[in-house]
Amino acid sequence: MHLSPIAREIQAKLPQLTLSEQTWLMERLAQQIRQTLTPQSDWTDDLAAMAADPQIQAELTAIDAEFAPTEMDGLA
Repeated sequence: MHLSPIAREIQAKLPQLTLSEQTWLMERLAQQIRQTLTPQSDWTDDLAAMAADPQIQAELTAIDAEFAPTEMDGLA
């Protein structure tokens, strides 16, 4: 794999970071990748469309009715 100069610099400096900083960096990279792969506006638009879909609403109502007897079991 061909690394850019910036990527090589980051790789060289990784050992200088604390474990906490490395973890933060890894989480930040994962977050950036997720945002790149699934833009937030598209995801929220899709979710809003699903919530407004009558078939989805009917399915959620059926699921809610199916599990209604378990609401009194004290686990909720």
